[in-house]
Amino acid sequence: MPNRNVSNLNDSKALVRGCIKGDRLMQSLLYHRYAPQMKGVCMRYARNSFEAEEILQEGFIQVFECLSQYRFQSPLQYWIRKIMINCALQKLRLKTILYPVFDCEEWSTECIKADTVTSGLHTKELIAMVQSLPLMCRLVFNLYVFEGMKHREIGTLLDISEGTSKSHLFDARKMLQQQLKAADAMVRVNA
Repeated sequence: MPNRNVSNLNDSKALVRGCIKGDRLMQSLLYHRYAPQMKGVCMRYARNSFEAEEILQEGFIQVFECLSQYRFQSPLQYWIRKIMINCALQKLRLKTILYPVFDCEEWSTECIKADTVTSGLHTKELIAMVQSLPLMCRLVFNLYVFEGMKHREIGTLLDISEGTSKSHLFDARKMLQQQLKAADAMVRVNA
């Protein structure tokens, strides 16, 4: 094995260059450095762990195929994250037809109060709640809440109107609030 300077392994430019050259150690290091974080991203879009693992693997295939296009204009983690999200959306589009919901009579600015409702829940339970949302609600919720996208951007990405995006977010929040209240009630009963 070639002698490598440890500081070079922490440098993303050296890591990317090594991966582009086909250095298996560097490719493995890149995968192991970012896979745990990206698995969390994939879990939010997938229905289960198996589907998240599929998205993760397909995403990293795309990462390695497109790595020569990375221009170091943003942190490598964000670039990889964008690929994972696009891979998840592409996979979901292939599996199901995305049907928009046009029930948008009123909007709520109510937010889920994490300090009271989620205090007794674990991350796995919260991810399971997000995964249980209907597909379009789950996609809009993830893109809006976790990715910070605006409704106009989400509408363009998912080929729905801005109002439909707002409706799906409203529905997702409402469903999550109901699930969180039920979970909170269970925690209080068991306490």
